[in-house]
Parts: sequence; structure tokens; C-alpha cells
Amino acid sequence: MPIGDHFDRMTDRVPGLGRDPASVRRRIEHAERLLEGLFVVPVLNRPMGLDVILDVVPGIGPITAATLGGWIVWEARNLGMSKWQMARMAGNVGIDLLLGAIPWIGAIPDFFFRSNTMNLKMIKRHLDRHHPELATIEGDAKRIRRAPGP
Repeated sequence: MPIGDHFDRMTDRVPGLGRDPASVRRRIEHAERLLEGLFVVPVLNRPMGLDVILDVVPGIGPITAATLGGWIVWEARNLGMSKWQMARMAGNVGIDLLLGAIPWIGAIPDFFFRSNTMNLKMIKRHLDRHHPELATIEGDAKRIRRAPGP
């Protein structure tokens, strides 16, 4: 048995590790939350995550944040998103990298330009269109799973 087949069978048994759209959606949502909304800045009442924090570390920080953002784009490729969508998402990550590349000061514009959130929205639109059974209605404090259609 090829190693890839064995790995696929193993990941299908562990929730969230499979290649199915629901597992990919959960992973991307968690990655976006980690990168963009880890905690809320008290005075500004605005979420902040690792993406901004890593920008404070010159050189390696923005590259690390862009790599994590690139992983979200790679997961989107696995969902079968179009090349145009992928290019837009890669452009968002590239702009984020350029903004963050300015030592220390780059964290300020990066605080407002949320490339991973924009990419997550694109992925959710794709999933809602192509996998409507996974669509969710997002409310203030909870999520309600939409019932599958006939």
C-alpha cells in the first residue's frame, strides 16, 4: 500500500485532519483566528493576532506570517478554487508581506490590512457556492448550521 493512501486513511479517522471541505474549512478558520484575531486590543477594541505580532520581529517575522498566510492559500487550492481566486489571495498575502517588511512601523498598516480575513471570506464564498451543506449563518455570539436543502 502506498504511503499516501495510508496517510489519507489515517487522517480521515482524525476529526479536522481530512481533505474533505468541512475539515479544510475548520483548519482555515482556526488559522485565520490565530493570525488575525488572537485577542482584542482593549483601547481600540480591535482584534489582533500573530500576523501583527510577528511584524515586530524584523526580517523573519513578516516572512513567517506570509508563510502561514500562504498555507491558507494552499488549502484553498486543495478545495479547487480558480486560478483567478488563488492569484487574488496570493496578492493579499504579498501586500501583507510588503507592509510588514517595514521594520516595527510595518505592524501599524498590517493591523488594519487583514489579508487572512479577506482570504477566508473568499474561501467561505467558494465553499458556500460549491458545498452548500457546509454553509453557516454567523451571528453575534453563535453559529447556526443551515439545514441541507432538498
